[in-house]
Amino acid sequence: MSRAVLIERNGGPEELKIVDVTVGEPGPGEIRIRHKAVGLNFIDVYQRTGLYPFPMPLRLGMEASGIVEAVGEGVTHLKVGDRAAYASQPPGSYCEERVMPAKCVCKLPGDISFETGAAMMLKGLTAQYLLRKTQPQGGLKEGDFVLFHAAAGGVGLIACQWAKAMGLQLIGTAGSDAKCALAKEMGAAHVINYSTEDFLPRVKEITGGKGVKVVYDSVGKDTWDKSLDCLQPFGLMASFGNSSGPVAPFAPGILGAKGSLYVTRQTLFTHIATRESTQAMADDLFAAVSSGQVKIRIDQRFALEQVQQAHRDLEARKTTGCSILTL
Repeated sequence: MSRAVLIERNGGPEELKIVDVTVGEPGPGEIRIRHKAVGLNFIDVYQRTGLYPFPMPLRLGMEASGIVEAVGEGVTHLKVGDRAAYASQPPGSYCEERVMPAKCVCKLPGDISFETGAAMMLKGLTAQYLLRKTQPQGGLKEGDFVLFHAAAGGVGLIACQWAKAMGLQLIGTAGSDAKCALAKEMGAAHVINYSTEDFLPRVKEITGGKGVKVVYDSVGKDTWDKSLDCLQPFGLMASFGNSSGPVAPFAPGILGAKGSLYVTRQTLFTHIATRESTQAMADDLFAAVSSGQVKIRIDQRFALEQVQQAHRDLEARKTTGCSILTL
């Protein structure tokens, strides 16, 4: 048996229930893993509220780390006793133990702790595909300006460090002076407190009126229109979340009027659809963390029993860096 968090209907944090579930044996292409720590992400809130719909009842959670306890037929990259970490569909990581598909589970290097492994996979792989794979026409070169919203969040703080290592001039936005200071400390070249300052004229000032090559935006509705105006001609608007709500429908013609812009809506799970792609991205992330170029900052730890409070804090934007559930 394993304790697990599930919801029976969409709603607020009060819908999160801890229940006992039976854990079976892994089938072909699956493993059974006993978790040491579990990552918390805003996508968990989207699934709980129904913004991202799933059949009910639904077990929540997209990333964790732990020890492989059993391996199903056909799984060759993992063995019993391996330290492992993952970001993966289907949801269900908010638990002590589970059976799950093996293709997105990676061996965790010995120099990376279980807590770091649980905190880094979804957010770190997201930062990886954004900065390495979601690039404008002509790519990104040293000295280029990019705008990154929610720069003090889990993905943002990883991106600040990684962008600095790539030689990029990352302009980070956040909702308080303290969060801006944190993003600056972690590698942002410039920071903007969007609660006290209009980020559009500030971005234009920082870039000498030219704008940025890419906007990386997980905020959505509240930042969309001005973000388009921050872009250079042929710039890329890379949307990867909706923490303020979904972006309203818009006429494609405005992209031409604003400078022949590109728009993309990215999701991690397209990038990690194969074992080979998942491993290549994870190897890049592990190397960045092991080398010290990227440090995974865990600012909040919650016991499994505190999962409702964890979600309240996430939604209230009280968190910085990464948050985990401890087991």
